[in-house]
Amino acid sequence: MAQEREDLTYELFGTAVRELAQNILDSYQPDLILSIARGGLLIGGALGYAMDIKNVSVINVEFYTGINERLEQPVMLPPTPKAVDLSGMKVLIADDVADTGETLRLVQDYCAATVRESRTAVIYKKPHSVIEPDYVWKETGRWINFPWSVLPPVTSTVEKP
Repeated sequence: MAQEREDLTYELFGTAVRELAQNILDSYQPDLILSIARGGLLIGGALGYAMDIKNVSVINVEFYTGINERLEQPVMLPPTPKAVDLSGMKVLIADDVADTGETLRLVQDYCAATVRESRTAVIYKKPHSVIEPDYVWKETGRWINFPWSVLPPVTSTVEKP
């Protein structure tokens, strides 16, 4: 029998972001949203609109290589935001899911030396995450079908040089 999955639709994503944004703003006003690419790109951008924060940046971390396949440890990929750019800021680190929590921990550790304060926000948290995100829309133990990654990539019809 196939494992049950958590299905997030684009419509439900909109609801999740608005509810998450309100939860964040009830206790925290960040200066910057730092989105973890790729999964956190949509979350960070949507939170930026919902919270009226235009200062949204990206940090690229590779961990997952396939469904239930990942590297031993998450790895930051260039370019990374310069620590001086974050100096003294209140930063909200945004990602789609805290599965193991290792990616969020890596980015939070990266920010720790320079930011005034960092907090984490995710749409989903898995029960076995090594960190407890500050803001979570929903907890699930199931594999999550995100609307932006459930279909296979579009292929190019242009010939490569």
